[in-house]
Amino acid sequence: MSGRFSEETMTAAMRDIAATLDVSAEGARLLQLTNNAVFALPRPGIVIRIARTHQLLDRVTKVVHLGHWFAEVDAPTIRLAPNVEQPIQVGDVAASVWRYIPSQLPAPTVEDLGFVLRKFHALDLPAFGLPFWDPIGDARRRLVDADGLDPDDCDFLVEWCDRLEPQIVALNRQAEPQLIHGDAHAGNLLRMSPNRAVLCDFDATCVGPWLVDFAAVAVSEVRFGRTGAYNALATAYGSDVTSDPSWTTLRQARELKMIVAAVPLLGSSPDVAAEFKNRLRSVRDDDLKARWVPLADLTQRSKKVFR
Repeated sequence: MSGRFSEETMTAAMRDIAATLDVSAEGARLLQLTNNAVFALPRPGIVIRIARTHQLLDRVTKVVHLGHWFAEVDAPTIRLAPNVEQPIQVGDVAASVWRYIPSQLPAPTVEDLGFVLRKFHALDLPAFGLPFWDPIGDARRRLVDADGLDPDDCDFLVEWCDRLEPQIVALNRQAEPQLIHGDAHAGNLLRMSPNRAVLCDFDATCVGPWLVDFAAVAVSEVRFGRTGAYNALATAYGSDVTSDPSWTTLRQARELKMIVAAVPLLGSSPDVAAEFKNRLRSVRDDDLKARWVPLADLTQRSKKVFR
């Protein structure tokens, strides 16, 4: 299916960016096609991340600033590709370029995540400033890119944002501001060596309550039917968000994020559109037993190689 953010459009953008960098796109692999189109180019040793929404292009600039700062403070994160002026703008899309890290075993675990998050949360805030945690603002911006969104569904999401926003504002005011990743789960870890994993994907990185970084694993356990992962994370880190008074707000904020993440993709993937309906229906019915399917499972093309 074609569209502004379709696989075909993103692949063409990747080739244009590779040409701008004067590197070959031969052998490029599509790793992810969700909020970003992520391509690995093993030969030149880079990863290209292309934003799949026009409303959040400012995030690309933010993650580039973060990438430079991470290198300065030796953060437990991946690094930007060297000698590349970033962000890269090609047509009406923007991208960041990172060092390629080949897959290594064992795969990163939630225990790794707990250890890495403790180091990440211990970092001071960067001098250049970061936005405060604002899942409602992010959701509203994604609704602007709503290809094929039913008006009734849009109204429900807008009303949900209106109800949840005061709770988010109050939580931000009550908590001590700290650096948070914003989308912390094992899928956003990369294995550098047998004993070292590092964080990647900093689109949602911001300043806010550190407990936000527990919500992804905790909510995934409920919605995807996984068991044991959250307890392993809480044990490795040494804290438990589900016993905190803010848990209900954090859970709803994460669920909203997981639903609106599909909105810009509705016009380019019927599978994502069906999963969007499933997620929205379960929230409307307050059905915590309904099982969701990860968007990455619906859009994954990691074995696709471009010649």
